[in-house]
This record gives sequence, structure tokens and C-alpha cells, in this order.
Amino acid sequence: MEKFKFDQKPIMKLLLDPDYVPIVLANKQFCNTVKSSKNPIPIKIAIVRSKGQVAIKSTFVFNDIYEEEDANYLYIERLVKTLLWIKGGWKIIFAGSPKLGKRLKESYAPGGEREFDADFMSKIYEKDFEVLVVDLKDVPKENEQSSPIGRHLNGYRIGFDAGGSDRKVSAVVNGKVIYSEEIVWHPKLQSDPSYHYNGIMDSIKRAASKMPQVDAIGVSSAGILIDKRIAASSLFLKVPQDKFDSEVRDMYFKVQKEMGNVPIEVINDGDVTALAGAMSLGSNNVLGIAMGTSQAAGYVDNLGNITGWLNELCFVPVDFNKDSIIDEWSLDYGCGVKYFSQDSVIKLAKNAKIKLQENLSPAEKLKVVQELLEANDPRAEDIFDTIGCYLGYSIAYYAEFYDIKHIIILGRVTSKTGGIRILKIAKQILKLEFNDLFRKIELTLPDENNRRVGQSIAAASLPKV
Repeated sequence: MEKFKFDQKPIMKLLLDPDYVPIVLANKQFCNTVKSSKNPIPIKIAIVRSKGQVAIKSTFVFNDIYEEEDANYLYIERLVKTLLWIKGGWKIIFAGSPKLGKRLKESYAPGGEREFDADFMSKIYEKDFEVLVVDLKDVPKENEQSSPIGRHLNGYRIGFDAGGSDRKVSAVVNGKVIYSEEIVWHPKLQSDPSYHYNGIMDSIKRAASKMPQVDAIGVSSAGILIDKRIAASSLFLKVPQDKFDSEVRDMYFKVQKEMGNVPIEVINDGDVTALAGAMSLGSNNVLGIAMGTSQAAGYVDNLGNITGWLNELCFVPVDFNKDSIIDEWSLDYGCGVKYFSQDSVIKLAKNAKIKLQENLSPAEKLKVVQELLEANDPRAEDIFDTIGCYLGYSIAYYAEFYDIKHIIILGRVTSKTGGIRILKIAKQILKLEFNDLFRKIELTLPDENNRRVGQSIAAASLPKV
């Protein structure tokens, strides 16, 4: 048998990214070939996270007689990385192939290719990261839980959103926004956490001054939040680790105390987006995807609950091409951040022969391309059509891990005509290649005003009084 190659190309020819190999097609190609081979090896992967929760994935790889160790490893390594960044966890339990397990363990060890992932998970879960290789019979049972949160609209509430360029706050009375304000700030440039704390308190007190009392505070924040604690966030990029541990992790408990110990909830802004979508649609199984500085995401399950998963799709691989663009932070290839953010537009602009001035910020470069799109420049049209193709295939991949009825697409990359083109092509890909998903999943592009109001109400609705 010829050596296996991950080379399944998209149905739509991409002139700006001709070597793109959608991971959903690559995996399907691999699994179909393995299925038709002799005696495939059963594999089980468990990802352990906080509160003893365990996510399980079962699959198969080639039997050793085929000498396809490299193909087996590439498939498993990408799958494990996907599970880790969607579900989150501090321990990988791998079973079925000691040989593959050994390579995986080396990959997540100090100096290994996935060292970044191991260090990141270790910091947010405050546990040493582990990879255990066990027998199939020793893999723990799945233990997934979700928590009801939000949709509480009674009383005098504050909804606060901590973003990378502005902080938004709303005063919400019985589900109606009576006051809202956005204030520019620069949290990513500040090393003193008192800047962040004072800014948060300033916004919250402004909203509090508009109501006779405060019954609850809901916080939507960029980053990873676990049990109301800040586990990791780009908002505190410049804060030294010792100050982060001592002054940042429990910052919102300090806010709660200063505000008279009213009920407070703190969750990721992506989950708040998904919750806002679920509330406006009157439905559940909502995945929200924001394309801006990076790729953010959140999910509300079939019960309308928050899962406690990381949903860090920016680090989830979407392109199997090993020569694809590298993410500077994780030093990995083919990850979502370079396909669903302003970085993607800038990457594709170069391929489209659009010259962007080097002294412009990424946001300004995006704006230049968007202006070309509004002027019907075919090069800009190709860029957003390519992102739409990326999205269609990636939705099919995400659907292997999420049960999705609705996808809400937002963020500055989707502004104006760009978002419309992205969604149009994504729908075409789903219809042509994944018709069952096309019939099941509704893609939505909310208007900015409704999104902001909905986001404020959803954030304010988080705590139960």
C-alpha cells in the first residue's frame, strides 16, 4: 500500500491559499482509509479538567503492519490538540498504542513541540500538566457537566464587559437597559493591575449611580475564567506573573466586596455572546464566533447552559497543511487565529497583491482592505470569499465536537459587506459538502446595535438574585 498522505483539497479552488487542506477533510480521508484497512487499532483519549470532569474521544489508527506511524501521529496529535483547546484540561490520558502515547508524551514535555500548550494549561488550572499512557480498560468514564447561568432579568443589575480596547457597562432594570457607556482604555499595555481594577470599578460605579440600588453584577471578560477567577487573559499581558497570581486572579472577588457583596458572576465574553444569541433567538445549542484581533468563541448547550469548556478556537487547528502560516504565540501551524481574525485578512492581502503600509496597525490594515471591498475591488472580494471557505469547512469540523443549531458570527472582520460574503460562501460549502449540517445549522450575522444591547442584557442576567 502507498504511504498515506493528508492531501484532500476543498471543493472550491482557492487562488489565495492553494495549499489549504481543511482538517475536516483530512481527518475524513484518514478515518475512511483506516476503516478499510486490516485490524485497525482502537484509540481512546481522555481530557481531564477542573472538578473531575472528563471528556472522551474514541477513534482508530492504522495497525502497525502498515508502518504508518507518522500518519497515525499527525492525526492523533491534531485531534488531541483540538480536544485540549475546546474542552480544556490539565491531564491527557491516552490508550490503545503505547508507541503513539510515547510520542504524544514527548510532544507535551519541556522542549517538545506542544510545550506551549502544556505550560498554558498548567497555569490556568494551577496544576502540573500530565500525559498518561494507559491500557484501554483503565481509561476513566466520561463525566461532562454544564451549569445553568444567566437569563435572570429581575431587579437592578449591572452588566460589565472588559474588552481589549474599551470597557463597556450597562445599568439594566428588569431586563431593560436604562444606561450604557463605553470608555476607551489600554489594559494590554499596563503592568500595574491597579490600572485594571480602578478602571473596572470606575465603570461599575458609573452604572450604579444610575439606579437606586444594585442587586447583582454580571461580568463578561476576554480571557479564560474558571469559578469567577481569572485564569488567563490578554488584558493582563504586561502584568508580571507574581502580581497576576496575587492581585489579578481573584480581582472580581475584591470588586464584589467593594460593592457590598452583591451576587456576581464572571464568564468569558464568548460565552456571553452565545448566551445573548440564545436569549434573542429563543433557542439553545448556540456557538458564537468572533473574528477580530483574534478568534474568540462561546457555546450554550442544549439545556441553555454554559459548559465550562475553554472554547479557545483560536488555537484549534483548521488547516492540515504543515507549511501553512505559523501562529507567533503558540508556534504552531494551521490554527484558527490565522484564519478567522484580522491576521487572516492581512495574510491573504499579501497573496492578493494588495500592498499595505507597514507602519499601519493590524486594525488599520483590515480597514484598508474593507474599504477596497466596499469599492468592489475583486482582490478584496477574493479575500473574504476565502475566509468564507475556511469557515464552511471549519464549521463542519467544530460540529464534530459541538451540537450546533445556530452559529452567530461577529467581530470587526465581519463588518459591512465582508460578513455577508463570508456567510454566503460558508453556506455554499456546507450545502455542497455537508448537506446534513447545512439543513441543521442556521448561520446568523447580528447587527451591531442589537448585539451590543443583547450582550449588555446577557451579561447583567448572569447572577441569580
